[in-house]
Amino acid sequence: MISEQPKALLIAQVGHELSAHQMYMGIALHFERGSLKGWARFFRDQATEEAGHAWKIITFLVDNEVEFSLPQVGGAPTTYDSARDAVVAALTSERRMTAKFEALADAAREAKDNRTLQFVQWFLEEQVEEERTMMSLLDVIDSGLNLFQAEALLEGIGE
Repeated sequence: MISEQPKALLIAQVGHELSAHQMYMGIALHFERGSLKGWARFFRDQATEEAGHAWKIITFLVDNEVEFSLPQVGGAPTTYDSARDAVVAALTSERRMTAKFEALADAAREAKDNRTLQFVQWFLEEQVEEERTMMSLLDVIDSGLNLFQAEALLEGIGE
């Protein structure tokens, strides 16, 4: 049985993941408008990954017989002043997401809800990768490499 506080945080997390999906779609659109197809594809893939994270949480909730409504999700920006600003927005979002998963783990630990605690561990490991990926993108941008030339490097980012 999932404890009440972790349950509420998990349901809220579905909304956070779907909001991250929206944000990444907005960033993809920003790059698409600039004819940076590789960058756009990279961020569309990130968006798909975030939607998958939401579904993973939804499945966990359903498997544990939790009834809930999907949280509302707002819009997201589709323009940024620069590629760097777009990636900084993504990194900031990932760091907020990490903090939310850490709070969820703390709530599960406090409630002695080992089922949820173990489930959340996967997301905490995933967040290390997500933050590293965005920091690597910042390194590419900060190197001064032309964004069109940098598209060839995107495939290896985050591995």
